[in-house]
Amino acid sequence: METLRISCIPTLQIPADFGKTQSKKFTFLGYKQTLTSSFSLVERHKPSFKTFTTKSSSITTETENPPAPQVETQTQDEKFDWYAHWYPLMPVCDLDRRVPHAKKVLGIDVVVWWDRNESTWKVFDDACPHRLAPLSEGRIDQWGRLQCVYHGWCFNGSGDCKFIPQAPTDGPPIHTSKKACVSAYPSTVQNGMVWFWPSSDPQYKDILTEKKPPYIPEMDDPSYTCLMANREIPYGYEVLIENFMDPAHVPYAHYGIMQTQQPEEKADREGGRPMDLYVPKIDINGFTIEERNSGQSKFMSPCLFYTSLFGPIDNSNGAASSGKPYGFLKPPGTEKVSSAQRGQKRALLVFFCVPVSPGNSRMISTFPINFGISVKILPRWIYHIRHNLVLDSDLYLLHLEERRIMDAGITQWQKACYLPTKSDAAVVGFRKWLNKYAGGQVDWRGKFTGVLPPTPPKEQLLDRYQSHVVNCRSCNAAHKALSVLKVVLQVVSFSLLGIVSAIKEGVLSSVVAKTALLATALLCFAGSKWLAHFIYKIFHFHDYNHALV
Repeated sequence: METLRISCIPTLQIPADFGKTQSKKFTFLGYKQTLTSSFSLVERHKPSFKTFTTKSSSITTETENPPAPQVETQTQDEKFDWYAHWYPLMPVCDLDRRVPHAKKVLGIDVVVWWDRNESTWKVFDDACPHRLAPLSEGRIDQWGRLQCVYHGWCFNGSGDCKFIPQAPTDGPPIHTSKKACVSAYPSTVQNGMVWFWPSSDPQYKDILTEKKPPYIPEMDDPSYTCLMANREIPYGYEVLIENFMDPAHVPYAHYGIMQTQQPEEKADREGGRPMDLYVPKIDINGFTIEERNSGQSKFMSPCLFYTSLFGPIDNSNGAASSGKPYGFLKPPGTEKVSSAQRGQKRALLVFFCVPVSPGNSRMISTFPINFGISVKILPRWIYHIRHNLVLDSDLYLLHLEERRIMDAGITQWQKACYLPTKSDAAVVGFRKWLNKYAGGQVDWRGKFTGVLPPTPPKEQLLDRYQSHVVNCRSCNAAHKALSVLKVVLQVVSFSLLGIVSAIKEGVLSSVVAKTALLATALLCFAGSKWLAHFIYKIFHFHDYNHALV
């Protein structure tokens, strides 16, 4: 079977020994696959409700078998609260326990650090109460406390100030004042990621006992390999999620990078084709996306877009737990991958789209897979090469698209954008959820004016080093190692040339010996030049000219 590449899974490759019989069942939103999920997904059937499609520039519905509405009636208490949900900050594999890390979510600046006294990750407000210096620029002292390096104030894992160097030892214990404490956010580690609750109000101190982050059992199953990735994205949360929900853009925006299902008769070079997508129902928790007679995917508000590949839908997992957001996701330890699923070849797509600030978002992705030897052998940075290439191939398009949407006005989205085909049903579904329940945009609580940051030069916009490499331990280590190798090759090259020119005649009278040294020097020099180009293209900037591919 031909190597499969999907816009959502740029690093996922399906082995050639995957049987033809199985491959015929493989379909999801325009790609051949059969969907399975640990979410409580409904069984596929002909809908007996209004379906959500796109027939004009305005949002419309098309009735098949009335009268069940697609969007549930909103009550006064069904307004989506952006600050009443867990948000992922970073994969644990990309966090260094030796140093604090600065992160931003919903416009909130936080510092993530490892508390070795409690053996857990902590999330604090990234401001020292003394003079508001960033704690993320600080250090972890010899007693395992977070220290502000501006004046040396130290804090324990609860945010309590434990030491003020400037306070006299025989004076009042001013470090015990509440004003000396740092705001600590509820946090937890789940599915290999650090999560935080975006409120430091004491009433949420034990929120984890009442409400947990969405849990995906395959990510913790040892029979699956999970390749985690993260990237800071220079366009907003809304556009990021929409892009994952839009399979129709793949053969065009990612042409030459990924292969898609081709129609029998191609109307153009890329082989785009009609897609019969629909959204059965939208509620405050999100919605399901289906392609008729094919697969499903789920958007789980506010961050999660999830689907799985191969095998039948298993409705025995993730049974609904009524009354709570994410209720159809069971908490860790209560939901397991079924024995039937363990015997199947399965690959899952999991995307977390995190709102950072206007015009900026963070993507955390993983592709749990229970087959394929190379996935377990090769380092993560090898897979991140294609992952970043796919992101960059439409990044500039989406960055400009977001600005044009903002120029038109967020309330005018459905008028400014013309979406006449069913392939856009998922995107329109997301906008309808956003308008119906979430106020049409992320609630920044007055922290921003709503104006997007200016567009930088393209090379800066697509810079991979600051947006990914510095935040990825695997790519960062590879970048450093290859940079050292480049310098070593240069030193060897010039050293060999120096040796040849410095040694007197007769010592290297053999033409063969001289030629070998010169050839080695030239090869080392050429290797260093190629390596410099490789490092720049893979870890810094790789342009993508759609007109020339």
